Amino acid sequence: MSIDWATIIGTVGATASVASFTPQAWKIIRERSTEGLSLAMFALTCLAFAAWTTFGVLKGEWTLVVPNAICLVFALFILAMIALPARKTEEVAETLDPGS
Repeated sequence: MSIDWATIIGTVGATASVASFTPQAWKIIRERSTEGLSLAMFALTCLAFAAWTTFGVLKGEWTLVVPNAICLVFALFILAMIALPARKTEEVAETLDPGS
């Protein structure tokens, strides 16, 4: 039985990509602030994930679609939190984590 290194590396990459957005999203929720985050950077990140997701759909490559679609959702959340006025960002964060 041979090890499929491409699948292992792809799985690690997909998992790391998805997980990489979680700390930033939770930091925004906990601190009720997006200070220091770049709207333009997250807009481009969303565009990239949308393009990769679409590419995966067109090619029928679900291993591209699933992680990129999940990353797109996280990136869109962060983008929305950056774009919202500070008062609204606080309201959304309070709704998601009322204990803080």
